[in-house]
Amino acid sequence: MVGPKRYFLPLIIISLAAFIFYTFHHSSLSPSIPEFDPNFTLRNLNPNSTPKFTFVIKVLAFNRLNSLSRCLRSLAAADYNGDRVHLHLYVDHFTLANDSSNVDQKLRESHRIVEYVDGFDWKFGEKVVHYRTGNVGLQAQWLEAWWPGSDHEFAFVVEDDLEVSSLYYEFVKTLILNFYYNASNYSPSIYGVSLQRARFVPGKHGNKLQLDDQTRLFLYQLVGTWGQILFPKPWKEFRLWYDKNKAMGNRPFLEGMVTTGWYKKMGERIWTPWFIKFIQSRGYFNIYTNFLHERALSVSHRDAGVNYGKTAGPDSQLLEERSLDFNILEMQPLSSLKWFDFCFREVLPGKVVSNLEELESWLRSLQKRDSVFLVNLFGVSDAIARNLLCHFERLNMRNYILMSPPSDFLFDLARRGHPVINVDQFISSVGSYKLPSEGSSFDTIKGILAKTYVIKKCIENRYNTWVMEGNMLPTSDLLLESGDPNDDFFVANNLELLHAKSSSSSEKIWANGFVSKVSALADSLARKESPTHGGPSFVYIVTKLLEQNGARIKRVDETSFGMKIGSGNVGKSSLGDKKLVYWSTEMGLDSIQKWLEELNLWGIDGDLSCTAVVCHKS
Repeated sequence: MVGPKRYFLPLIIISLAAFIFYTFHHSSLSPSIPEFDPNFTLRNLNPNSTPKFTFVIKVLAFNRLNSLSRCLRSLAAADYNGDRVHLHLYVDHFTLANDSSNVDQKLRESHRIVEYVDGFDWKFGEKVVHYRTGNVGLQAQWLEAWWPGSDHEFAFVVEDDLEVSSLYYEFVKTLILNFYYNASNYSPSIYGVSLQRARFVPGKHGNKLQLDDQTRLFLYQLVGTWGQILFPKPWKEFRLWYDKNKAMGNRPFLEGMVTTGWYKKMGERIWTPWFIKFIQSRGYFNIYTNFLHERALSVSHRDAGVNYGKTAGPDSQLLEERSLDFNILEMQPLSSLKWFDFCFREVLPGKVVSNLEELESWLRSLQKRDSVFLVNLFGVSDAIARNLLCHFERLNMRNYILMSPPSDFLFDLARRGHPVINVDQFISSVGSYKLPSEGSSFDTIKGILAKTYVIKKCIENRYNTWVMEGNMLPTSDLLLESGDPNDDFFVANNLELLHAKSSSSSEKIWANGFVSKVSALADSLARKESPTHGGPSFVYIVTKLLEQNGARIKRVDETSFGMKIGSGNVGKSSLGDKKLVYWSTEMGLDSIQKWLEELNLWGIDGDLSCTAVVCHKS
């Protein structure tokens, strides 16, 4: 029996190895796009050890030897703290043209560059030279320069006319440890770090770049091409998104962005419009520095090339140790940093309201306008909700809060900077009310109570409140529609639309046990209705109780105030002075989209992201 065992064991080992290879190979070829887990954090399991990561410098070069030599000298002069750092150089060859009059000169220049990089001494890690057979251009240089080997590999992409500070690596390393490996400071919304000075707002009519002198770090959506560190997971996600959109024939058009004009002029010679469209669709941000006095850790000399017809000179001043007047390695917690969108408007990500104290805090953070929009998203599709938010942006309606039971979509909206109310937690925190058993009325009554509490808190803080459902879309800024000054409440008949004015009389009504009365009437109505009805109406309940309290109410028929879509012929001209459009909750998404497109009120693309960036002066 010894013989068969001796031959059987190798067979098992070979079979097991084949299975492991097949499993690994099969999983590595999976076409699924990686998604960020909102609960994903990278933790340093041993607080006494430093996480190990790989740092790769990707230098992109073409035909500028003087620029390249200056760039490489500055990289080699940096302090790498004894770490192993790799240098990968991508050198484009010139493109052969019909005119061969200066081929010899181009060959000599190309060979001089290759000889220089071959002889360049890089003592900090491996040096790899990729010498191309042609000029692939900036887009391919960037996009093909890196595919992360792991979630612990970072790329520093450097164009050849850049010069870096000797302090850059120590700063970047400290930042990676603090914002990538420290779970308390980690955010899946961050895709990298720019070492250049922020000096450009791509959103047309956006705000000026203004930061106070105490701000050292901030987050800004715009990618920086003059010294950009890329994080591995979002870069992989971008590359697969890019592949998909290119294959489908899509273009990175984003109305209202200067970069869209660049793409229309230069086409596939540039890559940034693609990345910007991706960032906008995902709601991602970049870490920037603010070192004052136009100082930065990387400086572009803006030498003549693709972007500049003639040399423009350095855009900033290099920050070096001799000019340091602060501790460059001091890192603020992520919770204290400011976030800015493409219009350089401040964004407040992660705003999830789960109790009255957080609601009060959110109200205090609002712009100084006298009205708030409360939108119920329960039962509303992701596409309808996103289209509504894009429309709010067009109308400059910024004082809104979205409410819904907890869901991945709700938390993703919060991550992107939209304020949301987690209805389940909110109702649990404010007190126990008698709710029906799990069923069609359960979520409805929780929503009714949440709306009632929000109105009460808004009135106490001197804010008027509009309450609406997700099956409505304003065609103008309803926040400016105050109605009759003698009325405290405005109701559209047969629509879940209510306006509560902040006044002494309405505050008195709301403070006199009004929430308890709403709860009792909602419970009573829920018991009388059939299980399939969907629950009682918030507007009906509130209006009935307001009438009992002698409130001043203005009633408007929905047909005069809004336009219902879903039947007949509609067009932009048929809207007239209607304040909103609305539709049946039974209507399918495809039909809603069709009707809204005819009215020019559909503003999202296949990624469920806005087709435009609309800047309004703050």
